[in-house]
Amino acid sequence: MESAEIRRRWLSFFEERGHTVVPSASLIADDPTLLLVPAGMVPFKPYFLGEVKPPFPRAASVQKCVRTPDIEEVGKTTRHGTFFQMCGNFSFGDYFKEGAIKLAWELLTGPVEHGGYGLEPEKLWITVYQDDDEAEQIWRDVVGVPAERIQRLGKKDNFWSMGVPGPCGPCSEINYDRGPEFGPEGGPAVNDERYVEIWNLVFMQYERGQGTGKDDFEILGDLPSKNIDTGLGLERLAMILQGVQNMYETDTLKVVIDKATELTGVRYGQARESDVSLRVVADHMRTSVMLIGDGVTPGNEGRGYVLRRIMRRAVRNMRLLGASGPVVGELVDTVIRTMGEQYPELETDRKRIETVALAEEAAFLKALKGGTNILDTAVTETKAAGGTVLPGDKAFLLHDTWGFPIDLTLEMAAEQGLSVDEAGFRRLMQEQRDRAKADARAKKTGHADVSAYREIADTSGATEFVGYTNTEGETTVVGLLVNGVPSPAATEGDDVEVVLDRTPFYAEGGGQIADTGRIRLHSGAVIEVRDVQQPVPGVSVHKGSVQVGEVTVGSTAYATIDVKRRRAIARAHSATHLTHQALRDALGPTAAQAGSENQPGRFRFDFGSPSAVPQAVMTDVEQKINEVLARELDVHAEVMPIDEAKRQGAIAEFGEKYGEKVRVVTIGDFSKELCGGTHVHNTAQLGLVKLLGESSIGSGVRRIEALVGVDAYNFLAREHTVVAQLQELVKGRAEELPEKISAMLGKLKDAEKEIEKFRAEKVLQAAAGLVEGAKDVRGVAVVTGQLPDGTSADDLRKLVLDVRGRIPGDRPAVVALFTTAGGRPLTVIATNEAARERGLKAGELVRTAAKTLGGGGGGKPDVAQGGGQNAGAIGEAIDAVERLVGDTA
Repeated sequence: MESAEIRRRWLSFFEERGHTVVPSASLIADDPTLLLVPAGMVPFKPYFLGEVKPPFPRAASVQKCVRTPDIEEVGKTTRHGTFFQMCGNFSFGDYFKEGAIKLAWELLTGPVEHGGYGLEPEKLWITVYQDDDEAEQIWRDVVGVPAERIQRLGKKDNFWSMGVPGPCGPCSEINYDRGPEFGPEGGPAVNDERYVEIWNLVFMQYERGQGTGKDDFEILGDLPSKNIDTGLGLERLAMILQGVQNMYETDTLKVVIDKATELTGVRYGQARESDVSLRVVADHMRTSVMLIGDGVTPGNEGRGYVLRRIMRRAVRNMRLLGASGPVVGELVDTVIRTMGEQYPELETDRKRIETVALAEEAAFLKALKGGTNILDTAVTETKAAGGTVLPGDKAFLLHDTWGFPIDLTLEMAAEQGLSVDEAGFRRLMQEQRDRAKADARAKKTGHADVSAYREIADTSGATEFVGYTNTEGETTVVGLLVNGVPSPAATEGDDVEVVLDRTPFYAEGGGQIADTGRIRLHSGAVIEVRDVQQPVPGVSVHKGSVQVGEVTVGSTAYATIDVKRRRAIARAHSATHLTHQALRDALGPTAAQAGSENQPGRFRFDFGSPSAVPQAVMTDVEQKINEVLARELDVHAEVMPIDEAKRQGAIAEFGEKYGEKVRVVTIGDFSKELCGGTHVHNTAQLGLVKLLGESSIGSGVRRIEALVGVDAYNFLAREHTVVAQLQELVKGRAEELPEKISAMLGKLKDAEKEIEKFRAEKVLQAAAGLVEGAKDVRGVAVVTGQLPDGTSADDLRKLVLDVRGRIPGDRPAVVALFTTAGGRPLTVIATNEAARERGLKAGELVRTAAKTLGGGGGGKPDVAQGGGQNAGAIGEAIDAVERLVGDTA
């Protein structure tokens, strides 16, 4: 049974039994604590935590998931993988243990011809929590599983929680016996390789307290409403139903291995090392395609780094297998054709996915060259210092600047006989992650415990946003935090976070920054609002400070936003939509939005593109946008079912999570997007849009920055002033400026060449005199000297080599010349072959000189260069070189 059919049967089975089928959420987690969705229940987490009321009593889904904690183990074993699909069925206060158990047994053992999976009942073993008599009784007496195939396990194995205070409960796992060739008898309690877990049923019935680990926490009591959360690993079930040894031999991964074999000529099963590489390629390419499909782009932090890391591991392993040219295109095509049946959007978005993947491959192949040079230098320095361990900061530099995965650095260092300070590297990586997480957490919550906001939501409900139609209005303070801690009151000077029952303030989201303004309490107190965030869904938290008086929970108030600022932001947001559509018209659907930020009078827009956008295209896009403004198109918003929005062709932004009902913003006949932001009423209100330019912000991602309205006018006015000044300077009309300025620059460049030629000739004229002044140090001709300040490094090097060439080849010679550039000393030292035969190497001489100068350097045995900080020590450096020559020769 193919994976696509397993997925189809799962959803059909539960839909026929009253479950709402929920499409897989994006892999981009709608949770500030997660980079990517790691489990099937994540999209339902707000319902289980009580943050949001479930819109249905029971649901079913097949959720895309990515886990990367054990990425280095992928390929080494057949059990580790990064992407998987989790089939889940959920009950929110509806059916409980008996219902979940009976549904699971019916689907697993039901005949194939009747929509089941057709597993043999006698091959299924059950585990239950050690104290869960009820679950065991249901399995034994209601379903009919023999008691000898039911085993009790402890809290560590059969009890579930989210790792934090909240809902928890015992679980029951269904395991499949693969037979004696996979291990001894005894059930899952003895051997989980033979008895493979395929389905986990979680019975959420308790509330857990504080604690650490999987079993070190207190059970506080029963939940008011009991829920069900189950998860079946699609890949594991496919392994069983397809009769293969492991998940890498299932239909969706084996075809990728076959393609890698075709491209490299290396057969799967030929050798352990090549099998590891083939499994890495198959897993990582599938994960990469799914991540790019959901809008992730390669980068050096966050989920972008996850993608970059796995893509580069895949490319590197293809090269280890013998591939020499680009291979990603064919591998991506294979994945899309394989997974497209389950996720049709991969085919729809094929061009963009291929563009991003190919650009990342090209960037990595280029980085391999540059990064290898950096690594070689670091290896040389480490060995020269007598070390055997490459410093962690060097490994981090290779990762952060050149995108080298740590395992690539480990392998290349090992080839040079060095190990790597992995602990130091991982410390630096963790520091970087901690900074990023702290920044994100502070932005969303101001360091407050999120549970404080949940309590406000539980007590007062969601904040009603009235800002689409009102910029001010009556409201009530329903929640108050002072310095991140819930408080009944706040006084003048306090930094506060205020929750209102209704608000005209827009909370940051969808690329639009938050409103600012004031909240005036009827008691006379005033709060200056500088930011608004939604740390939990539906709760708008107004961050600011108390300017006057005392603020208390329950007080009535009047909220007013900065209207002028809001209008400027709305103009920018509408301009973003116009820019998006104009770009798609010019470049095609691959120019999909990858992020945006709308500020008063200006915006930035990120979009997919494998290369820079030609200036002519940018000019056309800008003209088209401004032509739309002149058409005075009406802008209106409408809430509709998401399926209807898609049918109408509305564009959705990658990374945004949408519910069943969505808000669609339409600009005349030109643009239609899913958007929750604020906009103008007519395009004429924008006045003017000026695109300042576009640039790269990552592999396959470009950024446009632009101005809107008065800000755009002010920019053009300044540009006009500059043009007028240039016209006065060159005595020409505006249209003549490029030609006249180009001619002037040409003349300047010619003059600089003449000056450079004269300077070089003057420097080389000194060569004969320097040779005549050579010292004899134990039979070695030593030429030293200091050139005039400002001599370039190139001129210094040319002179050194010229002097060396004037000394007879059979006479050992060392030439060491110095100069200062920008106040810093510089030296170039060269040796001839006769000197090198006596052990005199330029690199060692330069290191000695540079150390005296307070710096460093290096190079080859015949010529080397160095520098330092202390120009006053050049005389001492010359003495040090002569001493080393005497000691060595």
